[in-house]
Amino acid sequence: MSNEHYLRNPLIHRDRRLGRRHSDWVNQFDCTHLRPLIICRGPIRKEAMDVFSEMGIVDFGILLSEKDSIVYQNALAPELRSIANPDRVHRVPDYTGANKEERDQRIAQIIAIAHENGYNAIFAGYGFMAEDESMVAAMERAGLNFIGPCSRTVHDAGLKDEAKRTALKSGVSVTPGIDNGTALTLLKKHPSIADLKALCADQGLAVEEGALDNPDISLEDKADLVLAASYNKGIDLYTVDELSATLTEAVEKMAADYPENRVRLKAISGGGGKGQRILGIGEAPRTPEMVREILNEVKTTGVGDNKNVLVELNIETTRHQEIQVIGNGQWCMTMGGRDCSLQMHEQKLLEVSVTVESLQAAIAQAEASGNEVETRILKQDLLTLEAMENEAARFGEAVGLDSVSTFECIVDRDKHFFMEMNTRIQVEHRVTELCYALKFTNPENPDEHFIVESLVEAMVLLAAHGEKLPRPDRILRHNDSVEARLNATNQALQPSAGGVIEAWSDAVEGEIRDDQGISLHNPDTDVFMKYTLAGAYDSNIALLLTVGETRLDTYERMAEVIRQTNMRGKDLATNLEFHYGLVNWFIGQNINARPTTRFIVPYLTAVGELKEQANGVDLDYAWRQVCSAAAAGHDGEAAKAMATALDLKSTLFLRPLARLLEEPHVLSGWLSINRDCYTLINGKVSWNENPVELLADTYHYLNMDYVAGAPAASMIWDHDNDVLQQAVDFYAELNNRVDADDWIALQTLLAEAQAPAGFSEAGWGEVRAAHKGFQAGAEILAILPAIAEATGYYDLTVNPDLSIHIPERLFDGELQERMAKVLVPPPVAKSDEILAESGGMFYGRETPQHDVYVKEGDHFNAGDPLYIVEVMKMFNKVYAPFSGTIEKVLVEDDGVIISKGQPLFKITPDEKIVVQTPEEIAARRRKMTGAFLEQIV
Repeated sequence: MSNEHYLRNPLIHRDRRLGRRHSDWVNQFDCTHLRPLIICRGPIRKEAMDVFSEMGIVDFGILLSEKDSIVYQNALAPELRSIANPDRVHRVPDYTGANKEERDQRIAQIIAIAHENGYNAIFAGYGFMAEDESMVAAMERAGLNFIGPCSRTVHDAGLKDEAKRTALKSGVSVTPGIDNGTALTLLKKHPSIADLKALCADQGLAVEEGALDNPDISLEDKADLVLAASYNKGIDLYTVDELSATLTEAVEKMAADYPENRVRLKAISGGGGKGQRILGIGEAPRTPEMVREILNEVKTTGVGDNKNVLVELNIETTRHQEIQVIGNGQWCMTMGGRDCSLQMHEQKLLEVSVTVESLQAAIAQAEASGNEVETRILKQDLLTLEAMENEAARFGEAVGLDSVSTFECIVDRDKHFFMEMNTRIQVEHRVTELCYALKFTNPENPDEHFIVESLVEAMVLLAAHGEKLPRPDRILRHNDSVEARLNATNQALQPSAGGVIEAWSDAVEGEIRDDQGISLHNPDTDVFMKYTLAGAYDSNIALLLTVGETRLDTYERMAEVIRQTNMRGKDLATNLEFHYGLVNWFIGQNINARPTTRFIVPYLTAVGELKEQANGVDLDYAWRQVCSAAAAGHDGEAAKAMATALDLKSTLFLRPLARLLEEPHVLSGWLSINRDCYTLINGKVSWNENPVELLADTYHYLNMDYVAGAPAASMIWDHDNDVLQQAVDFYAELNNRVDADDWIALQTLLAEAQAPAGFSEAGWGEVRAAHKGFQAGAEILAILPAIAEATGYYDLTVNPDLSIHIPERLFDGELQERMAKVLVPPPVAKSDEILAESGGMFYGRETPQHDVYVKEGDHFNAGDPLYIVEVMKMFNKVYAPFSGTIEKVLVEDDGVIISKGQPLFKITPDEKIVVQTPEEIAARRRKMTGAFLEQIV
């Protein structure tokens, strides 16, 4: 079979069967007696299947939802290709219900499936119900071994309000805010102990005897006890409106106390970026709207659901870091950290390891180069990491952690605050396990030991043998690792459902590719099988990882993996180009840069500005002007020779340039790594490196190197390659024969008519003529830095203290919105229509209890909400781009699947929309191109 680096990568695949070792002590930790039922999906399901098989666990089963098998064409769960026994696949309507009643039904169905088919363990991975305390408790009551933290840990650490209280008791710093909005709401209605007792009697609530009279329990905590009893009984003691009023008061108070900060609202049962909203300065009146959106998103709108929402100060210069924690209920330890600051709308995009060893190496390098500022910052980062690891271990012990969890913090310069603990394995867990392994040693015989390199394997061991496992040693595998989340999103990082992957290149050496089995070829033909990105769940396609001994090494390997990755399909949009640009931005700037969670949107805006300028370039017109300028001053045979040289090289220059102008994220990366290749002198681009060599590097950067037999569309054409290689060889030979330290020195030498030592006058004349011919037309490359200069792209830069300078303009909301539309132009609509900007599920109202946003005959203003579209589990409210009147609503009802570009409303706009003619567009582009040419010729 092909795709060896995917199927048998030694970094993530190995023999894990402990029952076959030559040691009775090791053999006792055999786990083949487990028969797990996997109740999650995505890459973690495929990973669990692989790890279980490698551990010798063969009798595992999986759930398969209708959305994974029936509803969407060509979206059948690809993991099924590796399951030979259909009896191990169990069909369910969905992995979790839409409300509490359906969720309870699904839990009961999972238990029934387990009992009827002989499964004795449950693996929930991440997402869905992995952190659902009621689900974990139900599995425990049913006698099933839950592979993950126990229900007590999930309650004390997983619920965000309980976790903050535990953190405070454990001496862990937390962000300012309130975690008991529901209790405060209840106390508004029942303000005394007597009132709470009367409420319990009236509603028949079972509260622990004597708890309401206990003087050691605060009134707010007593209210929480009453609320817990109401959730158990399945009744509501407050309305969403009443809760919203309490939370609005809290937001208003926080805004008064911290006028320069925004406020974050966060559902206690949220996770993975869901169930969170940020209120801007002065937006307290929007609290009720945001609360309803949050509760809808985490599906806690049912009767008896715990609807508590935290109100927290939003630390504006936040770096999001997390510590991997593992324990068996008796011991608890940490495995380093991960920086997840590169995210957008709470969705992580690029995660990088934070280890003691990596920071120590970076500190040593900074000290060796005499960089005192960077050294100081890196040393502070090391102190912060050690403090967070210490707090994480204490917190894990406090909650009795008996599996793996993640201790999440926000870091603000030299301060850090506990945010939450995720009582499950994280999507980005491989970032940690590629840096550290766990060595379990017999306390009575140090020669007997075994090593665990997988956190999923560690979870299984803890579930099967937790109390017997001694505290392990943390051993280093690699100093650094990084993970890029390959998602089904467009160039503006908006979810893009419905695409079909028709081809995906094999994994390359050094690439760790985690997907849900999409890369598993047809077992009979060894051919890639197309896969539909249906959008029923989240947008993730795969997780791409690399490792290295330094962060720079790791990022360069990631850039190389992405460079060689080819993915194509129908209506397919991914963030692969975004990652290529972003990784190269850090390589070109400073790999130790400390981005905050607010970096990505301004960065996208800067990329949008590049695209806006690129759209204005008429490349053919620019080439003609460059050729005219090059021919000027020549006549006769010289003019003919120059014309011939330029004619031979038109596609050599224009094909890679067209590609860079078309793909703004790729252009961003190119500009970043080539920033030092030019200098602007008197408004004109002057090259510091040989443009011929830069062109050769550009072909390589674009993965357009010449490969015999490869499709011509994807590589440099053979005749262009001949010309380029002749030029590269010419300069290589010339550099060997003359004394020139760099390109500027070589140009100075070539400008002299007098032959240097080793050349005859005639021979030197031929060299100068060849040089002129090889350089002819290279001026066109300066279009790229000219675009960067025009947009102020390089103003987005890394400061000496490793913070990132973001120009103020890139924070402008209107510019951000406009550049998002430049990156992804809205579907072309008639002047009397509003089209769907993306596919997904349509909702015309806030909640089922609310009126629709607009109906026939309604007038709407620019910025008014028109509808909500649910795409890949995220609810996105769509606002009117202009003012007008609804003539007809074209979508029948809520819950209807819509596609991108589908007409949703017939409208009459308030103002007539003016459409530019093709002639006007062409004239505008020539004018913009002329402005760039002033810096070139």
